[in-house]
Amino acid sequence: MKSLLYLIPAMLFLGGLGLAGFLWALKSGQYDDMEGNASRILFDDDEAPLPPEEKNNE
Repeated sequence: MKSLLYLIPAMLFLGGLGLAGFLWALKSGQYDDMEGNASRILFDDDEAPLPPEEKNNE
């Protein structure tokens, strides 16, 4: 029973720490664009566009 006196405040502290981290992430805009990052990884923007004569050959 004595261990509960230490564990309950420790768990409340860790829960508050997690809540503070979530609120920080929410306020800093981590969840603003949920689908943009997921779909951006599928498209490769690093490649230079093909010149017009190569586009016609394809």
